Amino acid sequence: MTNAGTNTAAPSPNDEARVVDAVPTDLFIGGTWRPAAGGRTFVVDDPATGKALTEVADASPEDGMAALAAAVEAQRSFAAMPPRDRGEILRRAFELMMQRIDDLALLMTLEMGKPLAESRGEVTYAAEFFRWFAEEAVRIDGGYAVAPNGASRFLVHKQPVGVSLLITPWNFPLAMGTRKIGPAVAAGCAMVMKPAPQTPLSMHALAAILTEAGLPDGVLNLVTTTDAGGVMEPLIRDGRARKLSFTGSTAVGKKLLEQCAEKVLRTSMELGGNAPFLVFDDADLDKAVDGAMLAKMRNMGEACTAANRFLVQRGVAEEFSRRLAERMGSLVVGRGTEEGVQVGPLVDARGRDKVVDLVRDAVDRGARVQVGGEPGDGPGYFYRPTVLSDVPMNARLTSEEIFGPVAPVIVFDDEEQALTAANSTDYGLVSYLFTENINRALRVSERLESGMVGLNTGLVSNPAAPFGGIKESGLGREGGTVGIEEFLETKYVAIGFGG
Repeated sequence: MTNAGTNTAAPSPNDEARVVDAVPTDLFIGGTWRPAAGGRTFVVDDPATGKALTEVADASPEDGMAALAAAVEAQRSFAAMPPRDRGEILRRAFELMMQRIDDLALLMTLEMGKPLAESRGEVTYAAEFFRWFAEEAVRIDGGYAVAPNGASRFLVHKQPVGVSLLITPWNFPLAMGTRKIGPAVAAGCAMVMKPAPQTPLSMHALAAILTEAGLPDGVLNLVTTTDAGGVMEPLIRDGRARKLSFTGSTAVGKKLLEQCAEKVLRTSMELGGNAPFLVFDDADLDKAVDGAMLAKMRNMGEACTAANRFLVQRGVAEEFSRRLAERMGSLVVGRGTEEGVQVGPLVDARGRDKVVDLVRDAVDRGARVQVGGEPGDGPGYFYRPTVLSDVPMNARLTSEEIFGPVAPVIVFDDEEQALTAANSTDYGLVSYLFTENINRALRVSERLESGMVGLNTGLVSNPAAPFGGIKESGLGREGGTVGIEEFLETKYVAIGFGG
């Protein structure tokens, strides 16, 4: 894949065809692009038009086992590769991604729908995981200590966990891949990657980049499939893979945990969310509305970190709702490749229909539509940015992940009521908090039941920070200094010491 430079103009149909045609569409197993067994394929659509972009290989269970075998064969030699060499592969991949940012962004917009500006932002974010873990590869440490009784010595060192199975979602098709591949490569783990069938092309392009960057054959194996359970469950139950890293829904994550229990696989789970966004009456409303737009509208609301419930103190609720509705109503909706578009389509008809149902349910229960509240025009899967006020606590969207551009505003009276509402969920990925009172900021941050808190900011994701949740939002952390630990085992060697 080549790059047209840092172009800000709307791409032409020729540009679109060029970037799609440049991407391999077969399975990538053992360093070779090859068709699926029986030549099966499935169609990848443009969600803004509903039209087909291309077809990619549709892996069978036999293809999955071939990918696992290739990873097993590559594991020992890759684990023995010097950490600096593994880090240099990631560094080269980072540089290639940044050189090709426009083509990668266009490809992502075509298959996923987000506006080009957001896609460029995701490419940069995704590439940063490679740069970060390139540096972490040479910082894998251990220890040496004297036993308390002086009779022996302790040697502690870290080793790669082994072959890892990686499953990523459609909403951030590059970043969710690099966030897993980066630490796996840095730690010395071979992989089988299964991207979402809605957005496989970005991962195909990434596999080609990693090959160009020098990743050895068999270290990354890519299987695209419409039969996720049929292909991945046998790999989990096989026993040769020793790690599963999954990003997706809580329901699927629970099934995968059950499967992993049989062979006691190490697991990392980044699951669903129901993020509360708290605005106290001492908040800076300009900051709060800016933060709300970030926390709600990133990726059209199709993010596990998206603010799902806006809990606003009564004294500022009306003004906050008015300002938020004004901002949401001014957003330009359209195909993400068009100049000036700020909100693209949802990923598919199922996603749009869920948003329609949730908004209808809230309105039927008494919520008022401040702006939006209906699907957009055109053949694609559009939904207008929406603000709902007077949302009752029994509305479904207070407990279900919306995954769309809808902001429900719920009023609270005091801090205790806000915390009770914020924590009354099975999920605990991220919470957002806006206040200018430092004591309240610290007090509420400590009591919010989530793995991450955005304090006076609507954006928490950063490759250098630990990303992950508690309760039914997941297990483990990705990114930061702890991200590589998910792909490492600790080995202790007791050394006899004669004195």
